[in-house]
Amino acid sequence: MDERTRDPLQIRAEDINPRYNWGRALPSLGIMGVDFEERVDYRRMHRYRLGRIKQALEASECGAMLVFDVNNIRYITSTKIGEWERDKISRWALLTRNGDPILWDFGSAAVHHRLYSPWLKPENCKAGVLGLRGTIQPSFGLMEKHAKEIFSLLKEAGVEKMPVGVDIVEPAMMFELQKAGVTIADGQQIMLEAREIKSADEIALLNRAAAMVDGAYDLVNEKLRPGVRENDIVAMVNEFLYRHGSDDVEAVNAISGERCNPHPHNFTDRMIRPGDQAFFDILQSFMGYRTCYYRTFNVGRATPAQHDAYKKAREWIDSAIERIKPGVTTAHICEVFPKADEFGFPDEISAFGLQFAHGLGLALHERPIISRVISMDHPTEIKEGMVFAIETYCPATDGVSAARIEEEVVVTDKGCRLISLFPAEELPIANRY
Repeated sequence: MDERTRDPLQIRAEDINPRYNWGRALPSLGIMGVDFEERVDYRRMHRYRLGRIKQALEASECGAMLVFDVNNIRYITSTKIGEWERDKISRWALLTRNGDPILWDFGSAAVHHRLYSPWLKPENCKAGVLGLRGTIQPSFGLMEKHAKEIFSLLKEAGVEKMPVGVDIVEPAMMFELQKAGVTIADGQQIMLEAREIKSADEIALLNRAAAMVDGAYDLVNEKLRPGVRENDIVAMVNEFLYRHGSDDVEAVNAISGERCNPHPHNFTDRMIRPGDQAFFDILQSFMGYRTCYYRTFNVGRATPAQHDAYKKAREWIDSAIERIKPGVTTAHICEVFPKADEFGFPDEISAFGLQFAHGLGLALHERPIISRVISMDHPTEIKEGMVFAIETYCPATDGVSAARIEEEVVVTDKGCRLISLFPAEELPIANRY
């Protein structure tokens, strides 16, 4: 059916059917369009995502969603104009309970979308500009103009008296919206509720993104040797991923030797030395769907202390993975994580992100969040169709080294499946002596 002829009031069961088939292997498909097998159906995924947010919106107090977060814009409109937009607040979208998505785009991108995005109504692809994070002064009147335009659209849809869910916004734009008569509510919670359950198409994209990192780690294993610097590895991984279709290499953390303990979450130009323990985190996306995927290596050889740290990190992550299934709580999973003082940290906040799990999707951090900081006192339910990364960290007794492991899991009807497949059952030794 032509997207433009669909009834915006109707959410069909077929649209929000996630299409799981847990009896088969999770697909790891090619990225070209072909006529001889079904691959990711992007228009079906668009209907699923739009149906999910409409469901979440109807269950809320809000009459509309007004989104400036690029991940939410993509979820609602299935549009993207490049990673350069991520921190600019240069685009936004409006979705009312009874309407189609309306998109305000950066200049000529609006004209482009009228031509190449037929799932959006042409008249709903508008050009607009707000403040570009304050570089255009609010006193120039652009924010006031668009705030009045948005209120007029809310009134036309009959929802102007209901709160509007907003995710992120420049303060000056929020003030203009309020002046125009808009009551603002927290829309990020509504969006995250919609996004927490992935369809089979989204899972296929997450699996493809993970497969790209599998290949990147094979390259790391080959190139990791004395004389190579952390930033050399980062450069090689970036090239590999972009050549294989990544649309954003968000970061490659590369930590080696004495920098492993405590974990600094970055990379430098430190040169790798024989016997170093080194761990890496590759954060990138394919068609917007992200990875967070750590692996630890030793260079040439490993000491007993380094082996022991790796073994503990592996035991912690395996114990947590065994507990993952629909219906359990985040508290049930993180009960098996060590407490902060058991691995050298003064409190749970200082150890946040080390024994940890977080949802993956169009953003690096979605639901669920699993951590002793929040999950023991505020447990939430694990649901079929969630996809998340789960990670552990263990300092070695030598006071310098540390092991870091992360797996990506898909929650199935009975348990979970890993999509991070580079071998990590035992400590890998790159270029063994």
